[in-house]
Amino acid sequence: MALTHIIAVEVEARFPFQSLDVYIAARELAALVHGARVADGELRDQATRAAKSVFLNLCEGLPSDSGPMRRKHFALANGSLHELVGALDLACAIGALAPEPARRAQALAVRVKRMLRALLTARVG
Repeated sequence: MALTHIIAVEVEARFPFQSLDVYIAARELAALVHGARVADGELRDQATRAAKSVFLNLCEGLPSDSGPMRRKHFALANGSLHELVGALDLACAIGALAPEPARRAQALAVRVKRMLRALLTARVG
């Protein structure tokens, strides 16, 4: 089952930040984690909350015109991204997550991390 469903929304009805690669990758990462079926309940909850936090903090930071607010939300997203990677790595290590979804999530997390790093150092305005 494909986890990348596109919402049928008119292009004009979308916010500009919804077209950014970082938004799309973070959304895909959150959807992948949600569908990954981590067998350990605590790690599933932790990973799911962290993935949602990455995405939602990006959604708060991307449209902001305030440099400090953007950096705050991007830093929170970055921390949650590392928490997510750790939870999935541990889940895989203890046999609570199959290697393939863990590999796909890791690859997406690396993509998001690179974009977050660029956002954290970018100047607003």
